[in-house]
Amino acid sequence: MASIRNISILLFLVLGIANAKGNTNQQAKQPIQTFRPYNLAHRGACGEIPEETTHAYLRAIEIGADFIEADILASKDGQLVCFHDVTLDDTTDINDHTEFSDRKRTYEVERVNVTGYFVVDFTLEELKTLKVKQRYSFRDQQYNGKYSIITFEEYITIALNADRTVGIYPEIKNPVHVNEHVKWSNGKTFEDIFVETLLKYGYKGTYLSESWLKQPIFIQCFGPASLIYLSSKTDSPKIFLIDDVSVRTQDTNQSYAEITSDSYLSYISQYVVGIGPWKDTVVPPINNYLTPPTDLVERAHALNLEVHPYTFRNENKYLPFDFHQDPYQVTTGSIK
Repeated sequence: MASIRNISILLFLVLGIANAKGNTNQQAKQPIQTFRPYNLAHRGACGEIPEETTHAYLRAIEIGADFIEADILASKDGQLVCFHDVTLDDTTDINDHTEFSDRKRTYEVERVNVTGYFVVDFTLEELKTLKVKQRYSFRDQQYNGKYSIITFEEYITIALNADRTVGIYPEIKNPVHVNEHVKWSNGKTFEDIFVETLLKYGYKGTYLSESWLKQPIFIQCFGPASLIYLSSKTDSPKIFLIDDVSVRTQDTNQSYAEITSDSYLSYISQYVVGIGPWKDTVVPPINNYLTPPTDLVERAHALNLEVHPYTFRNENKYLPFDFHQDPYQVTTGSIK
């Protein structure tokens, strides 16, 4: 599913494809396109390469991603890293590292007890000894064990060194959990360190401003409190992520109905340029067949909010029956 540009629906895509050459001369680069929906490489080209690794992002850039997306967590020693899960179990070889066998813990994360090897319990040096693997067995396994976890700064450098303008789309992941377990000097928070890193590399400016066009960025988060706090630290555009209808917000424990009400969308629009809803809340499936769209997009656009639904995958496992004969149809069409 995609849209025409004037309704501002953007896509998170799982992309696949080889290397991008370095070029730090921002002025000479081909600018980011703004005439069609952006395509956002969700965790890089994770359909081919293990997610959130250097090679996954390089492959995504070569195939034509406008933005490369990442989840940002923090190590025990306060270093920001690109990793999706709060635990290392599913996408690394942590279980093969007997030296870390005593690190398994149980923590409450988003009001649920989770057991595993948590990113926040390992230093960056320790995390770098791990190798990343594919999340799903039906994906190509040949790259398992070849690539390491990368830092937030390494991820930024990949985008800046591309031979054209490539945006970044970092998510502040599980900020309540990270701030509970990782402490920085001078009372700084996860959000503070995140913004300091962006400013260090020149990311600033409101959406479509001259500064933004040179170094495009959207900051995303499921936590409205974090987004509101960030609005006082940076003018870079922010996206409020919205999960499925049964999931409450991470930091404020609000229901889906509350955060998608007209009054709340109006309130949060003071701090964000758009929402990032789970795609099933835009076009709900029933028995794996698509039903008519909800009015969420229409109501968001009435408040001049961008709409960036996630995650679009053309692997058969994730396709509604409507698209099984033609997986490319999942990224065509429009919603008004």
